[in-house]
Amino acid sequence: MRLIDLSQPVFHGSPNCPAHPPVRSEVIKDHPESGWRVELLTIASHTGSHVDAPLHKIAGGPSLDDIPLESWCGPAYIADFRGIEEDTHITTEMLRSQLRGDLTDRIVLLATGWGDKRAKTEQWLRQSPCLGEDGAKWLVHHKIRGVGIDHYSIGGCSDPTNERVHTILLGAGVWVVEELKFPAEVFSLPQPVQYMGLPVNFRGHTGAFCRPVIVVE
Repeated sequence: MRLIDLSQPVFHGSPNCPAHPPVRSEVIKDHPESGWRVELLTIASHTGSHVDAPLHKIAGGPSLDDIPLESWCGPAYIADFRGIEEDTHITTEMLRSQLRGDLTDRIVLLATGWGDKRAKTEQWLRQSPCLGEDGAKWLVHHKIRGVGIDHYSIGGCSDPTNERVHTILLGAGVWVVEELKFPAEVFSLPQPVQYMGLPVNFRGHTGAFCRPVIVVE
């Protein structure tokens, strides 16, 4: 078995959603004085590669610990939108051109190329492509289990689109994984691929860090 890493690293000052506090990782104990090295993290739960549970947008919706672990693993289709222009909304027609199999209970991963642009730039922070409202409705209609994208927000950087896309997906019980990065080798793999992205066990939380991978037998 081989694992292909789809995660983005988290480190002191790493790029993150500008609506969240800056990422801080501070060494609070260190060698040789204390005999241990320990870091203190100041970080929002929706930072780096992370998942969104419905409670993130839907009042009274399921939190992370209401979702079975098995749900975060399974067959996934990668939709290759590399080269897409900034601020583009991924539409139903664009999804249809990439996703031709049965999507019922499948995971859909949207590769825009923005994972390779991750930086504290205006382009990455505020001009990313995103899933459009009609595209989100189309995925829900096809009864997908989860959807991911290689940016910190599946719905982009501005409302009302961001709010509406999250509401469409999470309101239908479709979980979201954000801040992926797609190595070039994944695009030559037979689809569907086997995806796994287990979140940290944060009780009652709306989201958590995860380590998304593709499992290659």
